[in-house]
Amino acid sequence: MFRLFAVMILIWATLTPALAQESVDMPRAETGGAQTLEDILRRQANQKVDDTFRSSVTGDPAAAAPATAPLGTLGGQSDPDLWRALRYGSADVATQSRGPAATTLIQDGGMWWLKFREGPLLKYGAGLLGGTLLLLALFYLIRGRIRIEGEKTGRTITRFSAVERFGHWLLASSFLILGVTGLISLFGRKVLIPTFGHEAFSTVAIGTKWVHNNISWAFIVALVIIFVFWVLHNLPDRTDLVWLAKGGGIFGKSHPAAKKFNAGQKMIFWSVIILGGSISASGISLLFPFEFNMFGATFAKLNDLGVPGWFGADALPYPLSPQEEMQYAQLWHAIVSLVLTAIIFAHIYIGSVGMEGAFDAMGSGEVEEQWAREHHSLWVEEVQEAEVRQGKEA
Repeated sequence: MFRLFAVMILIWATLTPALAQESVDMPRAETGGAQTLEDILRRQANQKVDDTFRSSVTGDPAAAAPATAPLGTLGGQSDPDLWRALRYGSADVATQSRGPAATTLIQDGGMWWLKFREGPLLKYGAGLLGGTLLLLALFYLIRGRIRIEGEKTGRTITRFSAVERFGHWLLASSFLILGVTGLISLFGRKVLIPTFGHEAFSTVAIGTKWVHNNISWAFIVALVIIFVFWVLHNLPDRTDLVWLAKGGGIFGKSHPAAKKFNAGQKMIFWSVIILGGSISASGISLLFPFEFNMFGATFAKLNDLGVPGWFGADALPYPLSPQEEMQYAQLWHAIVSLVLTAIIFAHIYIGSVGMEGAFDAMGSGEVEEQWAREHHSLWVEEVQEAEVRQGKEA
């Protein structure tokens, strides 16, 4: 008996790989049109699966019996046919509700968004912010605070007017509030619920959502203010190349010449304008759902240009359902916000503990003359020349 059992196991082990390979390579016609083992293996490996064998089997609505009559045996739609038609958006849905998303009862592609939001977005987002703070802490331990090297004069130069500082602090404060409330919305379910429970998180989530939605307008207004006041000072020029070549003087005691804004500050400025503008656009799309569809049209244009093929990828999805538009907007809003937050961490570091005298520029608007000469010598020359001209005119 034992020998017979061993022989059966040996035969099974020998034939199983061949049978499995035969199943994988089995034509769909031999499965009656149903999914094959290859489909299952591809799906388990998160690979794209051709599911036309399922999406095309939705029955014949024209041959269906009236809703009050039982389903006939010679056609029409069975329950599985109907649900497949709803899943793939081919069902003829009528509703009294009016709105772009009213007739989409089942969104087949929604799970990828949920998995990405709960997985890679949280993982890499936390890694980006945590890694940035860690690098800044290490840099501070190695480099220390950038001090004013020369002897202080006791004289000050007006660096920013009251209106400029108002725009900066309005932008800074609104961004910090938006950052905190946004992180609560993004990470709250993973961090706050296990700590404080569902009821406490529900109260916090409702409050943070209201604050986030309303403070966003202050951020947009401040973005416009700083753009108007500083765009001309942040246009690139040749001095920026020299500044970058010398590393901005961050690793040495000598600081390269710079105008009102050096190359590093210009990169911060354009990061805030471009990324902040993109965050604002996607945020408005989320505030007014289904009204501003940005991604479907963009994907169609990129597909026409063949951009996805440059990276060895398939064409971008198009057209998009209303729900998919909102999902892409939410992911874009979160990803760009995380990137900008990491950049702002570096800006806050330099403007506070990282550099002596830097905070005065936005604190009182007046900076020590020696600090200005060391970090913005060309700007100091421009200011002094303007004062001389005004004195002569007077």
